[in-house]
Amino acid sequence: MNIEEKINADIKTAMLAKDAKKLEALRAIKSAILLLKTSPEGFTEDTAMKAIQKEVKKRRESADLYKQQNRADLVEVEAYQAGIMEEYLPKQLSEDEIKTQLKTLISSVGATGAGDMGKVMGVATKHFAGKADNKIVSQLVKQLLG
Repeated sequence: MNIEEKINADIKTAMLAKDAKKLEALRAIKSAILLLKTSPEGFTEDTAMKAIQKEVKKRRESADLYKQQNRADLVEVEAYQAGIMEEYLPKQLSEDEIKTQLKTLISSVGATGAGDMGKVMGVATKHFAGKADNKIVSQLVKQLLG
């Protein structure tokens, strides 16, 4: 069962359960998948994962903005949707796991200082695709090289 079939099945389940909050999150994922099908990139499992990651990131950023504006009701909605969407992504690595793998990558690339950050990030972006947020990876690379 590919990701699209799983989303469609979960949409049906949420409709039968009358779970409007979950249904809204699932429909957002389905919308992103439908947009992928008409894009030049096309629909693959990999592009679907990237699209879902992008949707999760949007929800997290919106939740942060709402939190700054003291809108707890909207923070809750965005955080809930992000949580639902994350269920369809591969397990994200913890900071310690990322750090351990980054140390190996840095030594394999031969990076010695902050000037080599571009080299390390090029390799790290491909290595951690779908497994970690690039923002966290970037911060840890700066920390390890700095």
